[in-house]
Amino acid sequence: MKILYGVQATGNGHITRARALGKELKACGLDVDFLFSGRDKDKFFDMAEFGDWQCYQGLTFVHEAGKTKLIDTIKQNSLKTLFKDIRALDVSGYDLIITDFEPISAWAAKRAGKPCIGMGHQYAFNHAVPKTGDSLIPRIIMRNFAPASIDLGLHWHHFGYPILPPIAETHVTNKAVEPNKVVVYLGFEDPDEVVSLLEPFTDHLFTVYGPFAQYESMGHIQLKPLSRDGFQEDLATAAGVICNAGFELSSEAIQLGKKLLVKPLQGQMEQLSNAKALTELGLGMAMNSLDPQVLDTWLKHAKGSQVKYPNVAKAIAQWVNSGKWNTPSSKAELVDSLWKQVHAPEITHFGSTLPQPSLA
Repeated sequence: MKILYGVQATGNGHITRARALGKELKACGLDVDFLFSGRDKDKFFDMAEFGDWQCYQGLTFVHEAGKTKLIDTIKQNSLKTLFKDIRALDVSGYDLIITDFEPISAWAAKRAGKPCIGMGHQYAFNHAVPKTGDSLIPRIIMRNFAPASIDLGLHWHHFGYPILPPIAETHVTNKAVEPNKVVVYLGFEDPDEVVSLLEPFTDHLFTVYGPFAQYESMGHIQLKPLSRDGFQEDLATAAGVICNAGFELSSEAIQLGKKLLVKPLQGQMEQLSNAKALTELGLGMAMNSLDPQVLDTWLKHAKGSQVKYPNVAKAIAQWVNSGKWNTPSSKAELVDSLWKQVHAPEITHFGSTLPQPSLA
């Protein structure tokens, strides 16, 4: 089976998911080509495992100092280029398209009448999961940005709907966790404002990843350039994580049992809703701005909540390889089997009495 796998690359979470699922698809002997959009090609890093991957302009959201800039987003994105790329993308040689909320591959599949699996967190919002900041425009965008004939939404909990657990591939290390170490990745915030937020809390070591040219030590604050391997090592040895309210990094923190503080990107329905879901599920705290009082409370009192999720990427890859995605009942079986493997004994509503999802 030959597959085109489209990945929305505005943030690193989609790429992280593609690494995990791509590895499992290839382990099944499937032939996979990768397409990325939403970021300039020179802004990618550690991409060797994706082979001869394609890059398109696609669509992306413009942000500044933790807020979505709607007018600048409209100005920067070229719908003319998008439509041209959709028309030009030849998917005739593929048996299946997988899209992680990537619009060019999704719309090219729809245009060509090819089966398309929409796999990712955004597809969970097709169901009545916790939402805030929802309105007509975000709803239209979420429904039509990257349409799929089959959707596999991912979320931290099923909320009674046919949603899969997250793909949360984590790094294993023999090094001990440092009780006062906190990994910080606030990619949508102004780095200077992030440093100002952390400066007063000298009894903690903050390892801050961002667009830095080189490593710099500021005493209890370490500034590090983006690196997948370095980040994974620091994440494994940290006690806590401070990040924007994206899905993938939060999922990794939950899988590792790290205490979690999120700051959602204002004006972005998905991140605002993620913050709401995390607090409702008792998996983390949220702050609407870079608030030192919230940070102080979190550092002093928060504890990590661990949920051990199964190897969702492997299960999806095997499901794709089996061809069962053509069978209407197979999605329900996949959902049911994966949630039965979720383990979280310290959290009541994730425990052994976990209700099974509605498979209707």
